[in-house]
Amino acid sequence: MTPDFIYLASQSPRRAQLLGQFGVRHELLLAGPEEDAESLEAVLANESPTAYVQRVTALKLDTAVARRKRLGLADAPVLCADTTVALGRSILGKPDDARDAERMLAMLSGTTHRVLTAVALQHGRRRHAALSVSRVRFAPMTGKQIARYAESGEPLGKAGAYAIQGAAAAFIEHISGSYSGIMGLPMFETAQLLRQAGMIR
Repeated sequence: MTPDFIYLASQSPRRAQLLGQFGVRHELLLAGPEEDAESLEAVLANESPTAYVQRVTALKLDTAVARRKRLGLADAPVLCADTTVALGRSILGKPDDARDAERMLAMLSGTTHRVLTAVALQHGRRRHAALSVSRVRFAPMTGKQIARYAESGEPLGKAGAYAIQGAAAAFIEHISGSYSGIMGLPMFETAQLLRQAGMIR
């Protein structure tokens, strides 16, 4: 019998919001204080952005499935996702602080970069995975514009130091790909995984 809900192993309110658009009930399955969630996002030497985001998503899903079992929670599909920003082969993760955000934004200013979001769903022993790749072009930004945005606090906790659904949209000239994927949960690819698990038609 197919469960009537899934677990979302993400603390991102944007992913929860997007997942809610499918009409599938979900419960959060978040890491506890005893888990070193940040270490899962460490980049390996010479790792490509695609390999990185897929590996990190798989690790997060492994950890979440083990967490569900350890806590004795009801069996239901577990969904994980991870997003990274890539400028060439350079991986731009979450900035350490406002100054680090300024550094990343200066790199993105006037350039086109990729946003890669990997999503994976485990239902029983079956695992389904997909990858969304989009391209985003930033207009040239002045130093003052970069500093003002970095100091707003919005870049913190965001891959590439920006949120497309926030104030950074004023600097984005063009996107090619999935807007929801850039936000953190590609709707098309996620729908495919949910169908494979029998959660939606």
